[in-house]
Amino acid sequence: MSKLKVIPEKSLTNNSRIVGLLAQLEKINAESSESDTARYVTSKILHLVQSQEKTRREMTAKGSTGMEILLSTLENTKDLQTTLNILSILVELVSAGGGRRVSFLVTKGGSQILLQLLMNASKESPPHEELMVQIHSILAKIGPKDKKFGVKARINGALNITLNLVKQNLQNHRLVLPCLQLLRVYSANSVNSVSLGKNGVVELMFKIIGPFSKKNSSLIKVALDTLAALLKSKTNARRAVDRGYVQVLLTIYVDWHRHDNRHRNMLIRKGILQSLKSVTNIKLGRKAFIDANGMKILYNTSQECLAVRTLDPLVNTSSLIMRKCFPKNRLPLPTIKSSFHFQLPVIPMTGPVAQLYSLPPEVDDVVDESDDNDDIDVEAENETENEDDLDQNFKNDDIETDINKLKPQQEPGRTIEDLKMYEHLFPELVDDFQDYDLISKEPKPFVFEGKVRGPIVVPTAGEETSGNSGSLRKVIVKENIPSRGDEGEKKSTFMNLAKEDIKDDRTLQQQPGDQNRTISSVHGLNNDIVKALDRITLQNIPSQTAPGFTAETKKDCSLPLTVLTCAKACPHMAACGNVLFEGRTVQLGKLCCTGVETEDDEDTESNSSVEQASVEVPDGPTLHDPDLYIEIVKNTKSVPEYSEVAYPDYFGHIPPPFKEPILERPYGVQRTKIAQDIERLIHQSDIIDRVVYDLDHPNYTIPEEGDILKFNSKFECGNLRKVIQIRKNEYDLILNSDINSNHYHQWFYFEVSGMRPGVAYRFNIINCEKSNSQFNYGMQPLMYSVQEALNGRPWWIRMGTDICYYKNHFSRSSVAAGGQKGKSYYTITFTVNFPHKDDVCYFAYHYPYTYSTLQMHLQKLESAHNPQQIYFRKDVLCETLSGNTCPLVTITAMPESNYYEHLCQFRNRPYVFLSARVHPGETNASWVMKGTLEYLMSNNPTAQSLRESYIFKIVPMLNPDGVINGNHRCSLSGEDLNRQWQNPNPDLHPTIYHAKGLLQYLAAVKRLPLVYCDYHGHSRKKNVFMYGCSIKETVWHTNDNATSCDVVEDTGYRTLPKILSHIAPAFCMSSCSFVVEKSKESTARVVIWREIGVQRSYTMESTLCGCDQGKYKGLQIGTRELEEMGAKFCVGLLRLKRLTSPLEYNLPSSLLDFENDLIDSSCKVTRNLGSSELQFLPPIL
Repeated sequence: MSKLKVIPEKSLTNNSRIVGLLAQLEKINAESSESDTARYVTSKILHLVQSQEKTRREMTAKGSTGMEILLSTLENTKDLQTTLNILSILVELVSAGGGRRVSFLVTKGGSQILLQLLMNASKESPPHEELMVQIHSILAKIGPKDKKFGVKARINGALNITLNLVKQNLQNHRLVLPCLQLLRVYSANSVNSVSLGKNGVVELMFKIIGPFSKKNSSLIKVALDTLAALLKSKTNARRAVDRGYVQVLLTIYVDWHRHDNRHRNMLIRKGILQSLKSVTNIKLGRKAFIDANGMKILYNTSQECLAVRTLDPLVNTSSLIMRKCFPKNRLPLPTIKSSFHFQLPVIPMTGPVAQLYSLPPEVDDVVDESDDNDDIDVEAENETENEDDLDQNFKNDDIETDINKLKPQQEPGRTIEDLKMYEHLFPELVDDFQDYDLISKEPKPFVFEGKVRGPIVVPTAGEETSGNSGSLRKVIVKENIPSRGDEGEKKSTFMNLAKEDIKDDRTLQQQPGDQNRTISSVHGLNNDIVKALDRITLQNIPSQTAPGFTAETKKDCSLPLTVLTCAKACPHMAACGNVLFEGRTVQLGKLCCTGVETEDDEDTESNSSVEQASVEVPDGPTLHDPDLYIEIVKNTKSVPEYSEVAYPDYFGHIPPPFKEPILERPYGVQRTKIAQDIERLIHQSDIIDRVVYDLDHPNYTIPEEGDILKFNSKFECGNLRKVIQIRKNEYDLILNSDINSNHYHQWFYFEVSGMRPGVAYRFNIINCEKSNSQFNYGMQPLMYSVQEALNGRPWWIRMGTDICYYKNHFSRSSVAAGGQKGKSYYTITFTVNFPHKDDVCYFAYHYPYTYSTLQMHLQKLESAHNPQQIYFRKDVLCETLSGNTCPLVTITAMPESNYYEHLCQFRNRPYVFLSARVHPGETNASWVMKGTLEYLMSNNPTAQSLRESYIFKIVPMLNPDGVINGNHRCSLSGEDLNRQWQNPNPDLHPTIYHAKGLLQYLAAVKRLPLVYCDYHGHSRKKNVFMYGCSIKETVWHTNDNATSCDVVEDTGYRTLPKILSHIAPAFCMSSCSFVVEKSKESTARVVIWREIGVQRSYTMESTLCGCDQGKYKGLQIGTRELEEMGAKFCVGLLRLKRLTSPLEYNLPSSLLDFENDLIDSSCKVTRNLGSSELQFLPPIL
């Protein structure tokens, strides 16, 4: 403590001296005393300021009057030496103190006083050199901190004073240097820049800068910085072009590049590039750059700089200039409209679709090269990832500030009579269950009795108890699975269901078990069970034969292998080849018919059934049935009338048994790719430019050369429009627009074949539209190898190296883009080394999930559930524009009996309404929904409690047509369906119109859902998170805190996200937002909150990339994690029930914690076990 006392005592003496001197100076000012005294006092103050930091701090401290005294003296004194002393003091104060002291000087009126002093000093002839040096030096320092400095300087006439000083003293480098520094500050104001340009400042700068010289480097550097600032003005840039200065700059740059061998003048070289960057912001500048051979000059010099890491700023700036000057080209397409056409029943009067239909022909061929000063995004290597997307960094002008609009106001919208059309979709509210075989009053305990029910959890990876597997197998092989209705009748009904059928047969799926079920159906189901059991046992039991595994069972287990493996005889092709059914064919590729490349040298036909099982294709999810998938595909209606089935959709996908970390991008990869693109212009003779795939010309003959890859996308969900071979192993890929649209290019799904192993193939998807992507931050595309699948690894894996996403030289007119901001396209580029020769591989933006896959999963769930325990109903919400059915699923627990009390409890359960896949390209939403559906259909105690707590109404795919036809965002109407919820058109947006109608019906009958959640995917953020709706948080973001304090609001909307942040490892609460933006007012989340009155109305966004927090930090997300998120969402609903209804709900929290741990175990799997296989394992309770 004594040490602390010493410092103030010592500083007190020093401070007393400065305080005394300042007081003396103030007295001199007041009395207008002799100048000699003022000169002496200011010299003493200067000495203290130069020698003591404490004095500098004291003079600029808050509350100090030192700065005012100095400025007052400066304003009033006529003595030159006193003026110079004070200017030196000010220079010392601002030089050592950083921005805070400069700002302090500005707030005390320093700018105006110094500018006036400059005016007065300029009247002397000749002006005093030292005085001008000091004034310009300090003005150059304080100018950038004064927002009004440019205006003040212009009004005071300071611009021409400084400019004339430079003109008259070009050889006086000591005076010219601070003058140039101040000219640079003046030029930050566009009006000043134009004014200076008219007075010859651009020409003046070119008298200072020149070829390489070891002298005056600091002067040249400042002159170049000033020139770069001046050339940001279009007027000055045009003047520079007219005088041929673009050629001069390039010549000077080459000279400095050649002679600066030790790279000591990198800042001068960068200054020249910055001037070129400014002048090429205009079209004339870009043309002059091209004419002067600028592309080749900068390309060659930047390539020579690559070896020196410290020269990266030169390489990056050169790259940016070349990309900007690369001539804009239109896409090599006949039209940027979709290559598929679908005639709408009604043409909208307004909006992008109406504009598209009214466009004159060939308008999308126009390339807009208008002058713009929008700098191309600098994807420098030091680019840091910003996890806050535009959705998070809200602009105040997009936030709804009208409290009346924010307050939820339930609006029926449609009459009660009109809403009665939805009564048949809510039979659970009126059914008396007299015809059902219900469980007795006391529910059966959850003890495994050998009956196969739904999956135990989704996804789960708990260890199987080997001791139970034998008895389990015996029991199941002999058991018949309970069914509700004839299997064949269900298939036909499912395939041909129309709206009228639904109205006439409302209880189709509620019928009790049909006693006339055919033996073939039972045998088929038993075979499915045996196949799944065989996989589990073979993988997990060390011995050759499981206990109780009889020879007869072995025989049954080997039966599916003739269907699912690819033997040379290929017997299954007879069932799914070219003559599948009349009028339409569904084809699989040639690889399945020509045999497979096995992993060992043994003859596959001589292998035992155990060995053959290791290459069985659908290794995992029992929800996947290739034969059923083919049957469903036959009735799926696509605009191009697809007749092929992609292998991954036929074989199925299981999560790989290994982690896939977020990819670390190699240093310099992006600029390398950009340089290779620039080489196309410089070395045009090296470019092949051969079309190898083209949807617009289906009869196009592809050259039959061995080293050309073959492409295909003519299957459900496929999207690839055109492929051009650029170099031997490099291909440009162009995606198809959404149907009835000319943009939304992001989703891709295509097939590649004819590859050779050990060759690096580069793929460039050149017409993406989003301004940034997680491909820049560690995300990889997905690849599925048919060869790998046939070798027992049927999974999508993250694949590709040298991945980046950047703006390219392809462009479209703003008219053709529907007036959308941003006219350039972006490239996703990635390089792949294929592991097998002549494989068939598939690439996708994210894990594909087709409409037919959904229908298959729903049908399998329906056929496998226990009707005594689970109330499951699959209805048709409506038909889509192309005639596909939009499924509506109802799931809850069956009542304990048909007694009145049990029926009342059943009917009074609150509703939870879920939807997904309104945007077709967000396939992760379907995988999350799959996890939710499988969990809800499982036989866990907590799943049963969840069913007993809620009635789930689920629309698992809101946009079937968009999904089927490979759209990224729109339906066949060409519109984003998640922007149509305010006023959906029944003819153009039937799924939205009727989904909203269901919610309006529930509101009309006073059964408002407790929770609504719409599952989505997010392309530019990591983790899983939610968007909700809050008046208070929306108002708070407008910075109107007073208004925010007046809002009273129930914060229950935060409960579910908080629960999920605790139980779901992929969920991130900090990424959640509850702000209502104007641009989102027509989304499901906001409309259902505002119009329907559902407080807990959410959008749940799942990343396409991976996680940067929690258990999955640093890992890319997979289907296992996505399905887990869907299951965790269900557990979250159960906890929400416990928190909101503690008196009605008595489930012990320990059971919820157990359930959470059970789901967690799915991520610890180390063996190849599909999530749904676990339905055959005994419960762990």
